Amino acid sequence: MDDAASQYFDAAIALLRRARDEESAGIAAAASALADAVADGGRIFAFGAGHSSLAAQDLVYRAGGLALVNLLAVPGAVGVDVMPATLGSALERVSGLAATVLDASPARRGDVLIIVSLSGRNALPVEMAQHARALGLTVIGVTSLAYARTGSRLKDHCDIVLDTKIAVGDTELSLPTLPAPFAPASTVVTSALLQAVVATAIAALAERGITPPVLRSGNVDGGLDWNRRVFADYGDRIFYQH
Repeated sequence: MDDAASQYFDAAIALLRRARDEESAGIAAAASALADAVADGGRIFAFGAGHSSLAAQDLVYRAGGLALVNLLAVPGAVGVDVMPATLGSALERVSGLAATVLDASPARRGDVLIIVSLSGRNALPVEMAQHARALGLTVIGVTSLAYARTGSRLKDHCDIVLDTKIAVGDTELSLPTLPAPFAPASTVVTSALLQAVVATAIAALAERGITPPVLRSGNVDGGLDWNRRVFADYGDRIFYQH
């Protein structure tokens, strides 16, 4: 294997091991919040802006995942499909946008909101967490505490925080012949953390004697019929079907 590829895998594996070993309490707490929401009639939302949205989107309408996770989308900030792509980054810094989006969403007291932001420093995720808590939602923040040195950060406005361990700048490799470091790992680690939370929540629901609303792949026999039953049973809490 190419040396750079091997180094990247080693770096990603080391970060995943740290997340597993150091974030077990946070994973358990976040999973309990999701399981409680499912059991108590609550709804689950996930938000991220730019590349942070990738891990949030990975929870939504996901084979093997909870059907009740809904994407809380902010137009223009949910990825890099907006033109120009830099507009999405600019929108993350607009104050007041988060409250407007939350107030227009179906989120309500007792629901859970997962907010993904690597730096946790921009107005959109910070104000999203602040307003969500004011509305009575349980907020789970997924961020890198390495960024949280000064000022108000996402971590300061969450009920539960998961630390991705990602270094400032989100690069794992460097070369003496290149002027800038490269190879980001935040998506790998953040997705793994959140899938670990969902897996733990599903197992917790099963332990409580509750059949979790898990989706199946539409590419396995019976998968589409299974999903239709889940949508019928939980349709009032699934907003990507409407």
